[in-house]
Amino acid sequence: MAYVPQDLLDRINALEREVRTLRGRAQIRPAMNQVLNGDVVIGEGGRLLVRDPDGDAVFETGQAESGDWFVTMRRDTGDPAISVGANAYPGDTAVKQMIRVFNRDGLVIMMDDYYADGYLGRPYVPIPMSPGVPFTADTETSVYSGHMVVQHKVLNVNALLSAPAGTTARVRLTLNNNEIGAWTINSATTQTEINERIPLSPTEFPHSTSPVAVLWAQRTAGTGTCTLRLRGLWGLNTITESEAN
Repeated sequence: MAYVPQDLLDRINALEREVRTLRGRAQIRPAMNQVLNGDVVIGEGGRLLVRDPDGDAVFETGQAESGDWFVTMRRDTGDPAISVGANAYPGDTAVKQMIRVFNRDGLVIMMDDYYADGYLGRPYVPIPMSPGVPFTADTETSVYSGHMVVQHKVLNVNALLSAPAGTTARVRLTLNNNEIGAWTINSATTQTEINERIPLSPTEFPHSTSPVAVLWAQRTAGTGTCTLRLRGLWGLNTITESEAN
């Protein structure tokens, strides 16, 4: 038998131990429920979904079939609760990325505006208006006034203007003395319903500015007493692209 140095045998035994150790470690899978360092990247059309036992995705993020990148959180019924994106869920026809919060009936209760960038869509915000003097003068008189903060692109005014037969009157709505709406009642009509959407100019009244809103009224003919009943003045979201311009 050939002579084999003892130190060489020791080295071979050590190598065998290392091979067995490496072979054993290769059979051990790393933990799949933790990310201890680095990023988890989802791209190229991929999505991350968290499903409840019924199969409903209560959390989704990634790229939708429409190409939009989105984040959606749902209730365990499958109904949307919070959404960031456009065309992010069935029935969604948003043309731009939107942030939306839904109630349990699936209706949007908070969102940014559909068309107008930089404006609030919902909730609708009422403009507090205080009554002034009675509307009995032949000269123009301020009958309602209030201080508002512009948050919506559209201002909605709802009021009822009434006058006796044979009497005419005119009502104007101004913001910082700039007329944005006017309505009249003629001698053959005793009541005029005012319910109008008024898109605000983004250059004159950008978001977060605080103009003074005033409703002016004037009896223009006749001798009867006219009445203006203000039912509400509040901000709304746009419903057409033209209202955003």
